[in-house]
Amino acid sequence: MSSDTPARPTLLYSLYCGASALIAPFAWRKVAAKLRNYGLPEKRVRERLGHASLPRPSGRLIWFHAASVGESLSVLTLIKRMGEQAPEAEFLITSGTPTSAELIAKRMPPRCRHQFPPLDTAAAVDRFLAHWRPDLGVFVESELWPQMLVRARKGGCPLVLLNARLSDRSVEGWKKRPETARYILDQFDLLVTQNQKTAANLQAMGAAAGRIRPGSNLKAASAPLPVDPDSLGKVRGNIGARPVWVASSTHEGEEEIVLQAHKLLLKQHPDLCLLLAPRHPERGSTVETLVKDAGLSCARRSKGVMPGTATQVYLADTLGEVGTWYALCPLVFLGGSLREIGGHNPFEPMQAGAAVITGTGHYNFAETYAELTAAGAAAEVRSAADLADQVAQWLEQPETFQAARDAAGQFISRQSDQLDKTVDALLALLPARRP
Repeated sequence: MSSDTPARPTLLYSLYCGASALIAPFAWRKVAAKLRNYGLPEKRVRERLGHASLPRPSGRLIWFHAASVGESLSVLTLIKRMGEQAPEAEFLITSGTPTSAELIAKRMPPRCRHQFPPLDTAAAVDRFLAHWRPDLGVFVESELWPQMLVRARKGGCPLVLLNARLSDRSVEGWKKRPETARYILDQFDLLVTQNQKTAANLQAMGAAAGRIRPGSNLKAASAPLPVDPDSLGKVRGNIGARPVWVASSTHEGEEEIVLQAHKLLLKQHPDLCLLLAPRHPERGSTVETLVKDAGLSCARRSKGVMPGTATQVYLADTLGEVGTWYALCPLVFLGGSLREIGGHNPFEPMQAGAAVITGTGHYNFAETYAELTAAGAAAEVRSAADLADQVAQWLEQPETFQAARDAAGQFISRQSDQLDKTVDALLALLPARRP
């Protein structure tokens, strides 16, 4: 089939639509229970069925759909910039997790609102689209729901896949279903990728080459995380002149390695304080036990305890304060990388002026880390001993550490131009206001 010929619905897509209708009651029960357990009101829970809890604003509406916290927050700077370029435009963000909704609400750009996305069933999607009538739909990273895409496009809404990222496993899976892959990708008017590798993969999966535009990682151009000056001042005052390092976004199986590294560091730097911020704050009690089992003194932020002059580990098990910790200390180990977890966004600490240490399990950011380590903006470690050596080097060699921070800052500064190009490309797809 010629790549110029519009792709048609496939048997697999039809089977998916049928299966989604069958499992919809079970899926609804599961997602509704999760939202209710979080304490959300019923009208917000019912957004997953396509029932809007807010009115549609007048004017042209640009809809962004993202999977979770990182993807949702990554578009806020882009929305702000688009809003400045198109002052009459309104914005809608959909994301599936209560945590993302909570954080978005705190940082919402002007003329923006949040809803939970409809389940990917015909009834829920049609109800959602009938109410919101988006003029442009932007899907972030790899959150592709087939019926949501097909039905939005059929309704006349131009679609963009933004910050596209696909794992090798996902690419191989789609290549086994080439006609369906092409049909889904054919719904997009524009596909903006994080890197050249993803651009090549999308084309190999059947996306039209003329619709693919390689870009950079959207998260690299996001605004810095918020900083609470009061909290920063209090914690800094309590720690005093002691040296500090930060271990952020750590997961199960990583804290033990970090704590082992800290014990090694304390032999040469007995007054060193570790600020440990687990990725999931609800694991605070578990992590506190790990700290005590390691024989280290601990102050736990969620209990309102401040670090003292002898506190060896300050356990920052709270949500939304990471920007404050990066402002406190620019020497950051970023978790999700000492195990094969995929890594986390290195741009957030770098935007705060930090240099980054990572493990080797950062496959979601492999190309980014390759560039950062080559530039000297990041360092890679494999073990507790490696981690301790790298932290010690940056503590003991301030010129080397400053050079790493400078390299990180230069990388971030190069992303602003790319963001402006993305804004222009999206606004070019925004149609004239519908009657």
